[in-house]
Amino acid sequence: MLTGCSNSTTSSESAEDTAASALEVAQKAIDGKVLSTGANGEEAASADVADLTDEEVQKIKDAHLKAALVFHYAGNDWYNAQVAGLKATFEELGVEIIATTDADFSPDKQVSDIETVLAQNPDIIISIPTDATATSAAYKKVAEAGVTLVFMDQPANDLEAGKDYVSVVSADNYGNGVASAHILANSIGKKGKIAALYHDADFFVTEQRYEGFKKTIEEEYPDIQIIAEKGVSDSDLVAQSQQQADAIINQNPDLAGMWAPWDVPAEGVMAAARSAGRNDLKITTIDLGESVGVAMAQNQLISGTSAQRPYDQGVTEAKIAAGARVLGKTYPTYVALSALPVTRTNLKEAWSEVYHSDLPSNIADLMKN
Repeated sequence: MLTGCSNSTTSSESAEDTAASALEVAQKAIDGKVLSTGANGEEAASADVADLTDEEVQKIKDAHLKAALVFHYAGNDWYNAQVAGLKATFEELGVEIIATTDADFSPDKQVSDIETVLAQNPDIIISIPTDATATSAAYKKVAEAGVTLVFMDQPANDLEAGKDYVSVVSADNYGNGVASAHILANSIGKKGKIAALYHDADFFVTEQRYEGFKKTIEEEYPDIQIIAEKGVSDSDLVAQSQQQADAIINQNPDLAGMWAPWDVPAEGVMAAARSAGRNDLKITTIDLGESVGVAMAQNQLISGTSAQRPYDQGVTEAKIAAGARVLGKTYPTYVALSALPVTRTNLKEAWSEVYHSDLPSNIADLMKN
């Protein structure tokens, strides 16, 4: 029994050491910087540009603005945190949120959502396009109606910054890809075969993530081979990702790791790994959702992630929109918040940084084991 206990302890210590070293490499790669550029090649400005004085806040309150939030899809932890940051800040600024929409990743549905929202005469729209091309004409109508438009993460195509929209407030998506690559590579000993799922859509955000991930693996880890790349874009991303991952895992018994473009597809990859009995598979992704947090806390499957800061993005978007609308302020075209690499080592602190709340009790309990 003593021998068994010792082996278990050694295994746990080994996993902790790997998580800590992988985190250190990813943090050095990011080093508080933003590695992304905007959709039109813009350099990133700091979120500090959105700061408002007490006098400016009062002027905004006196304007009694109305805002609408037009999302690409909803129901995940990223969405909940974005909405929380937007709601808290708009409440402080006296701005009424008159609509929050979910396009379920359908460009047609989002175009309809925009038309419906415009009929309610908002002063501000905060939005992220489902498809930068297919929704472009609808966002043009927003600009033509005189509504102050701020984009999350990416603009619609053919819109002019400073004229049609104020700014894009984004995560460092390229940096998130880079950090997640370093975590995966160091979790598998910097050698072996890996696979990747990518988001098969006209979506700049996930294109940047995949570019950052793939370029980092190819340029910095010559002993790692990406042997399979499969696209996902279905409305049921978990099921489609599981199906794609099932095929890859079954065809490649020596697969060491897999990457997913965000936490929802990663849930499908985890399900596929469990189904195949591959609990040793190392998976990294983007975003710190609860399912990813649980897996990290258990030292199972998820080696780490690189998180966005959606609550802080929401705060920044709200301030920029209100400042532009009432105060006539101009802002940089592209404002971005740096990536946050996460492994089990810094899970508790990272959760607080991402969500501005304590680690959920179920994850906190798992961290004690």
